[in-house]
Amino acid sequence: MAHRLPDRSKLRLLTKGVTAAGSSFFTPAPLVGYAALRYPRAISTSNNANKPVAAIPTGLVSGTPSASTPEVRDGNAFATLPLTWPHEGWNENVLLNVVPSHRKPRTFGDWIAWKIVRTCRFWMDLVTGMRPEQQVDSNNPTTALAANKPLTERQWLVRFIFLESIAGVPGMVAGNLRHLQSIRRFKPDHGWIKSLLEESYNERMHLLTFLEMYKPGWFMRLVVLGAQGVFYNAMFISYLFSPKICHRFVGYLEEEAVHTYTRCLLEMDHGYLQRWSDPKFRIPDIAVRYWNMPEGHRTMKDLILYVRADEASHRGVNHTFGNLDQVADPNPFMECPGGGVVKAFPKHLSVIRPAGLEREEVVSKETH
Repeated sequence: MAHRLPDRSKLRLLTKGVTAAGSSFFTPAPLVGYAALRYPRAISTSNNANKPVAAIPTGLVSGTPSASTPEVRDGNAFATLPLTWPHEGWNENVLLNVVPSHRKPRTFGDWIAWKIVRTCRFWMDLVTGMRPEQQVDSNNPTTALAANKPLTERQWLVRFIFLESIAGVPGMVAGNLRHLQSIRRFKPDHGWIKSLLEESYNERMHLLTFLEMYKPGWFMRLVVLGAQGVFYNAMFISYLFSPKICHRFVGYLEEEAVHTYTRCLLEMDHGYLQRWSDPKFRIPDIAVRYWNMPEGHRTMKDLILYVRADEASHRGVNHTFGNLDQVADPNPFMECPGGGVVKAFPKHLSVIRPAGLEREEVVSKETH
């Protein structure tokens, strides 16, 4: 006997509780999905359902210079996005004193982490279309800034988006696994989870900011999908076996990020990125809200300075985590209940200490 599909009047009743965000608590999601496809007019989500929907503009902002690509967006799509973790901001001294650096491997685990990052960098350069004449000295990949040919605004945005789509994974994986470990052991995590999840959120905000300026095509979406699938699972398995090596890996990955944004700033200063150097260039509204950027400091250069400072902080924090006992030591960059084991260091110290803090610097002498 053939199954009889519900008529429109029944579908309208079944889906009455549908909201703009999805199905109601009592409405089966598969039925809502079927109804939306089969009878789109039968499940209007509001009294204004028959009104035309305003599409998000993807062209150039009127009177505003921007990157000369058809994928450029107007910077308002995420303007009202709620901020889960508002940014504390950086003072000008921190923003201007970030420098590219490299922590030389000291153990076999450090060497493995470094080589994996170098492999990732090779594929990133290949996928994002960086030509040989645009690459820096391979003997000093995280500190050398000079290249024979600069990148364009479009190339920079492609690199930023690809980099941030990958950088947002490790903090979430590590925070998730430490959360589960804390539950299994019936013990607190000593402040690591908050920093790791906040790091992941921060990287995602970087990504959303740059997505306001560039709309990825199908090829880049496919590449990010594949890279995320491989990277997430590899990070998950690796963190189960050696969280110390994973944090060292992330520290080296953030070295690459700091180098990337520093080179972009250098090319802006040299006049190679003229549209971004224009004081009338409009940065995304979400960036102004997230970093609470003051008036007069809302240029593209200011945006890159803020993003670079964030990456420098992640660099120092993860190199520090890689130096600590993964089970017993608390997070030294936040106050932990029952302190006295580890000193609480100011967050900006993670920026100006690119190699991280050594365990001997943070663990109190009376604990040895």
